[in-house]
Amino acid sequence: MGRRLLLPHTRRLMLFLRPMRYSASATATATAGSLRDPLHVCVVGSGPAGFYTAEKMLKGREGVRVDIIDRLPTPFGLVRSGVAPDHPETKIVVNQFSRVAANPRCSFFGNVTLGSDLSLSELRKTYDVVVLAYGAESDRSFGIPGEDLRGIHSAREFVWWYNGHPDMCNLAPDLTNTDSAVVLGQGNVALDVARILLRCTTELASTDIADYALDALRSSTIRKVYLVGRRGPVQAACTAKELREILGLKNVNVYIKEADLATSPADKEEMRNSRIKRRVYELLSKAATVHQENNDNDRKELHFVFFRKPTKFLPSEDGSTVGAMELEKTLLKDDGATGKQVAVGTGEFEELKCGIVLKSIGYKSLPIEGLSFDKYRGVVPNLRGRVLSSESETATVEPGLYVVGWLKRGPTGIVATNLHCAEETVDSILEDDRKGLFTDPSGPKRQGRRGLLEILEQKNARYVPFDGWEKIDTKEKADGELKNKPREKITRWNELLEAAREG
Repeated sequence: MGRRLLLPHTRRLMLFLRPMRYSASATATATAGSLRDPLHVCVVGSGPAGFYTAEKMLKGREGVRVDIIDRLPTPFGLVRSGVAPDHPETKIVVNQFSRVAANPRCSFFGNVTLGSDLSLSELRKTYDVVVLAYGAESDRSFGIPGEDLRGIHSAREFVWWYNGHPDMCNLAPDLTNTDSAVVLGQGNVALDVARILLRCTTELASTDIADYALDALRSSTIRKVYLVGRRGPVQAACTAKELREILGLKNVNVYIKEADLATSPADKEEMRNSRIKRRVYELLSKAATVHQENNDNDRKELHFVFFRKPTKFLPSEDGSTVGAMELEKTLLKDDGATGKQVAVGTGEFEELKCGIVLKSIGYKSLPIEGLSFDKYRGVVPNLRGRVLSSESETATVEPGLYVVGWLKRGPTGIVATNLHCAEETVDSILEDDRKGLFTDPSGPKRQGRRGLLEILEQKNARYVPFDGWEKIDTKEKADGELKNKPREKITRWNELLEAAREG
């Protein structure tokens, strides 16, 4: 969930929570929980970090009531809009999250935007605990000339596009005006977008990729993808699993310059200290040898370009679309402080022709009113998940306000990384609860869900409950079955909201 205002075309419809169904065991649990005052918790954001937090809170504290709000009508965050369509095994976690949402003490409020439908101040007055888990919905930039040329997109935008995110359904990247694409970055997201550009579309046709994206990829003229990194193969930020997958694509030749595989004593030390780096380097070295022996001109091409940093985006003949990149050669030097090797320019430049550029240099979280924010790191200052009033050494803890996920630690890690992150934040919440920090005998009791419903009604904000999402889910799966796909995603705001109220 982000702080963006709702799009003007968004059609908002009133939807209601389904009646809660209590089993005998649930009733017994509720009775036990009634021995303690209820604790009202609001989680802002329904991605993995948000759902893991809700799950741990429900298990860790009797009588807790958890409400999850999200600006989208659909839950699950990056599991739905970020995980690549050809990675269905990663998406199985939504079954676990759905069981959390089915708990009688948990409710989902989709289509509710923090910053327009309600403020952080209002949430803090309504709930004992507010946990911010809305992730990162913007992008870092290079800040170099030509970055505003057409044909340059962030990897996040491209990923949201092929995954059917309603904010990016109209992105329409031009995949037909060139045979060459450049991906800036060599992390897992960079490998994802390169793989989608190169993978056979008959394989993608049986995934949950958005239908318009599949059509565009079928018409694509892209035959070469360049993965460009500032540093060398030892420092590539991808995992061995992701790298192995892209190196194994059918009908794709891999190109790696032999000189780039040379290692320094510092590189060897890095590999001795990191099994992942050692394995990534071994895979790249093996791929370079294998593909030298199997050079078929009819195949697509994947080029790993190391020791290059972008310095300028160059226009094509029309003056408005990207036509090439200026790259500066780099070399590695010890930064003198942390012992890490950093890339420094050599003053030598070269051009790389391309018709589309995808920047995979990191997601960026956005601040909201009333929240301290470290703009440099793109995170909320915190102490084990407790939000701090500022970045200074004299900062104090903001009572009842917590953070988890990318907003807490930065845009790093895999889906499971959020589990450990959520455990730490929940441990802090439960510790503060045991200390009685949420109990104020002289003050008014927080209203929790009842107060949230009152705010939404006053502002005429139409929310989507979890059973509204289930209607969307049912329709997508039924439509997908007709095309031998796991689902056919609904990709437009108004259609999502229509589907949520049907039945």
